[in-house]
Amino acid sequence: MKNIRPYVLAETNWKQVKNDNYHLALLPWGATEAHNYHLPYATDNILAEEVAIAAAGISWKSGAKPIVLPTVPFSVNTGQLDVPLCMNMNPSTQLAVLKDLVQVLDHHQIHKLIVVNAHGGNNFKQIIRELSLIFPKVFICSINWWKVENAENYFDEPGDHAGELETAAVMHLRPDLVLPLEEAGNGKARNYKLKGLQEGWASAQREWTKVTEDTGVGNPKAATAEKGQKFFDKCVDTIAGFISELDKTSLDDLYE
Repeated sequence: MKNIRPYVLAETNWKQVKNDNYHLALLPWGATEAHNYHLPYATDNILAEEVAIAAAGISWKSGAKPIVLPTVPFSVNTGQLDVPLCMNMNPSTQLAVLKDLVQVLDHHQIHKLIVVNAHGGNNFKQIIRELSLIFPKVFICSINWWKVENAENYFDEPGDHAGELETAAVMHLRPDLVLPLEEAGNGKARNYKLKGLQEGWASAQREWTKVTEDTGVGNPKAATAEKGQKFFDKCVDTIAGFISELDKTSLDDLYE
């Protein structure tokens, strides 16, 4: 029988929770969208949740007191509405959802929150700015889990969406949900013609069906579970260190 993990809210119980003094919360934030032909629609949910739980578990063993909230499974997919069942949550809705959740945490004296993000279309920076005015006692930060370590050191071509990085990570975590790589598209994507958008100093929303035929951006063919495990484990270790550091740092003493 699998042990109940006391730092995972979905698994634990009132008997445990009422006696624990949690110092901070983690909120995995994923997405429900197509990931090339070979990966599940829940790819980002799987990655966000697994990273958050694994990192929380390591920090818990070192004395930190995190609690991992249930994963939010929807994200900003305004550019992918042409792809069937790519589910969209507008940024304004994200603000409303996060506001409600932070209100609960604030009420229960949990004043530290880490949003563990696994979806490239999300940007919580402005949302966090607005929430800081509503909940001045709550420290909120976000982590893009795949940016914690330099992916170039682990993959031939990490890719942007359903490429080698994400494919390898899901092959490690949920191989039962990954189709054989010969069934995957090559993830070839078209770029903007405009120089500023090519170079990244200008930004715009991509129309996904005009960018890629298989919904992928990045070639997944070199992915292996071994590569995925090495990258995943290193990212988890780094995030666990951050959790432990935040856990023991007073919000009145955040700056050097």
